[in-house]
Amino acid sequence: MALSDLQKLFVVSTATQMWQQDLLMNVYFQGSSVGTNLREMILGQQPVKPLTNPYDEAITGRLRSDSAAIRQAGKNVQEASSMVGIAAGAVGTIKSTLEEMQSLAQQVKDGDLAYSADVATQYNALRDKITGIIESTQYNGISLLDDTRWGTDQIDADGNVFIQSFAQGADGGFDVTFQKLDATGLAALDGAALEDNPAGSLQTELDTLSLHIGDMTTLEEVYSQREDGLNYQATALDSQADLLDQAVEARRQTPVLSLEEILIRLLMRDTGTLLDETS
Repeated sequence: MALSDLQKLFVVSTATQMWQQDLLMNVYFQGSSVGTNLREMILGQQPVKPLTNPYDEAITGRLRSDSAAIRQAGKNVQEASSMVGIAAGAVGTIKSTLEEMQSLAQQVKDGDLAYSADVATQYNALRDKITGIIESTQYNGISLLDDTRWGTDQIDADGNVFIQSFAQGADGGFDVTFQKLDATGLAALDGAALEDNPAGSLQTELDTLSLHIGDMTTLEEVYSQREDGLNYQATALDSQADLLDQAVEARRQTPVLSLEEILIRLLMRDTGTLLDETS
């Protein structure tokens, strides 16, 4: 039985499609490195990376960059808060020690405690404790109270420590300023003055103690308020970074097709199938 022209055309067209598809399959899945990689992905021999949308990646790139910068700024501010907290704690300890010295001196003045060499030694030991606190209060090698150790790359001669904060600009940041404590002036406190010889030396010592205690009270309050402010700022920066991260995730689109499905559809679209939507 002879075939009609239409039937012949169908046979030729079908054979051509099958030949093209078989040729491309052989090229992509057998003889080339490209085919090897594709075959390994499809057969599960090579992990398939999640698909990304180039448009979404471009849009969210700036958001991710800003989020990372703000989060780092938050960490820097939190570090500054820790520094100020250490200084506040040290000043509070110095104030308590001065109050102990004041109590000893006041007891001697009131006659509740007789002056003796032991009392003077105890008094001087408390004074030396204060000097030790000033010299040892540090954060990662930065001396926070002893100005004789200032003037370095980490803290300048005026007690300023620069905190990098990209949230305030590419080169932005701010200074955290520390107040020097006069270790020499505190060292001038002397238990011998409690003997009140010459007369009036004990009252002078008490007046000096009151002055130092007032200074420490004020400075401790300043440091504590500064620490709270920095903590609040660090928390706010972290919250901003979290919002940006959420915005990034909201803009991402989850691919509907797997990589294997996309590859197969592209291949079949270019070569045709025996039966498709246009057959």
